[in-house]
Amino acid sequence: MTSGFYNYLQLVGKNTPYAKRMVKLSNQIFGNVVRPLEKPRHGKVAKLIGGSPMYKDPDIVDYYPRHVETHFLMKHLRDYGLFRDEHEDFREEMRRLNALRGKIDKKKEKGSGKIDKSKGKTS
Repeated sequence: MTSGFYNYLQLVGKNTPYAKRMVKLSNQIFGNVVRPLEKPRHGKVAKLIGGSPMYKDPDIVDYYPRHVETHFLMKHLRDYGLFRDEHEDFREEMRRLNALRGKIDKKKEKGSGKIDKSKGKTS
């Protein structure tokens, strides 16, 4: 007596419409290619989908330089005297000159603005 699985394999091996539908269904269930690619443009789509994901591609992930890390590195090197940041030097010089003229930017204290003074009054 033959097993049911052996009979199924014989049936699927034949070229009947039922066999074609069963092969297509089993391919859908088990994640195989349902229909073979016939046109060359379908191959491009399959290659795009089958390739590695974008977030693992180093050309895409490492596209922009690491600005934050580079900024802090240059800041520390400047503090040690190993890097000269002319823009920051200019800003420090302008702050120093403003302080000499008495034009120091004072941070506003809470409650010293117009809006805060008007809130305190009751009519």
